[in-house]
Parts: sequence; C-alpha cells; structure tokens
Amino acid sequence: MIDQELQELFDYTESLIDELIEDGTNEEVHHTIEHHFSSEDFNALEQAAVTAFKMGLEVEEPEEAELEDGTKVFAFDIITEQALEAEIINDEVKAMYQLAKQCKIDYDGWGTYFEE
Repeated sequence: MIDQELQELFDYTESLIDELIEDGTNEEVHHTIEHHFSSEDFNALEQAAVTAFKMGLEVEEPEEAELEDGTKVFAFDIITEQALEAEIINDEVKAMYQLAKQCKIDYDGWGTYFEE
C-alpha cells in the first residue's frame, strides 16, 4: 500500500510531465531532474547528503534558505538525468522519499527544465 504523501508525489509527476509535454518540451532527450530536500536540522540534512553521495548520487552543496514564514531551513538537491517517463521518475521519487524518511528530513519533490 502506498501512503498518501507518496501517492501525491506520483500524481505530481504525472501532472508535471503532462504540462511539459503540452508546452512542447523535447521528449526525446534526457531531462535534468532536481530532487529537493530540506530540514531545519543542518546535521540531519548533512547526514542525508553524505548518505546519498555514498549511494553514488550527484549531490549539490547544502545551502541555507528562508521559508515564507521566516523559518530558516537548510536544503540541497540530488541531480539525475532521466527520460521524461513517469515510471522512471516515480522509481526515483520513491527512492528519494525513502531516503528522506530514513534520514528524518523533508523530501520536497522534484523539478526539471524545459528542453528544446
């Protein structure tokens, strides 16, 4: 059984892919996928980044950010290159979600760029 939060992430994947295709992104090329992570606890976030790096993933440098309500958080992205296919991206989403839960940080979903 998939929990509600993970199902919402899967629904977002479908929606974002549909929007990109509708806007005319090049479906034939790999897209840069940025998986977003955050936490108010820098040590937990840093440990998650180290864990991801040891898994062979491309990890961006953690940085400090401020939420709309003024709360300070720390964040980093994991970068992959993937075909714009829901099944492939959802496999990644599930792995990233599990990493975040394991490390007790937040997985804030993913994003990508329009490709010519």
